[in-house]
Amino acid sequence: MSSSCDAILKALKECLLNSDCVQKQGHLPSECLKQYSNDLPEQCQLLRKSTFECKRNMLDMRTRFRGNTVGMDAEKLRQQKTPAPPAES
Repeated sequence: MSSSCDAILKALKECLLNSDCVQKQGHLPSECLKQYSNDLPEQCQLLRKSTFECKRNMLDMRTRFRGNTVGMDAEKLRQQKTPAPPAES
């Protein structure tokens, strides 16, 4: 898969692993996505939709020329969350 969707995919995996479906009910993350998607937190549902959009945009010729903006937005958010390393004097 393209690196433009990696940030969204990592966030979706993390969200699924921290959800009640996996933690408390003991289901596999893949089962939660397929069978219990309505029981997932809203953040996981939005990340699932964003992952779908990112993958779909990779196949759309119009967005291939412009770049995959869904994945780019997620990468920008990830960079904002990670603190910059301290500058050495």
